[in-house]
Amino acid sequence: MANEKKVLEYKGRPLRRKDNILYYGSMDDKYIIMLQILETKPVTPLEEAQGEDALKAASKVSVQLQLTDPNVKSRDRVTKRTEKDSLYAAMDVASIWLERALSQK
Repeated sequence: MANEKKVLEYKGRPLRRKDNILYYGSMDDKYIIMLQILETKPVTPLEEAQGEDALKAASKVSVQLQLTDPNVKSRDRVTKRTEKDSLYAAMDVASIWLERALSQK
C-alpha cells in the first residue's frame, strides 16, 4: 500500500501537470483536454511586492479539446479552443467540453 501512487483527479478524470501545461482526461479515450497557463499574477498586492517569491495564480489559460489519435497530425488534433482568465473558469469549460465530446457516439 505504501508504494501505491495516487493520481490527481477532477470530476472522476485524471489530471496531470508538466510545468505550465495540464492534461485533463485519459489517453485511452478519444479526446483529452490540454490547458496551458499563459500568464500568472500575484494573488495579493502585498505578495506583488515580494517579487519572484510571490504566490501566483493563473490569469490567462488556454483550453484545447484534442483528439488522442496518434495518426492525426498535431495541428489537426485540436477540435475546440478558447482562453479563460482563471484556472477555475478554464477547468469548468474543460470538464463540460470533455464530457460532451466523450458522450457522443
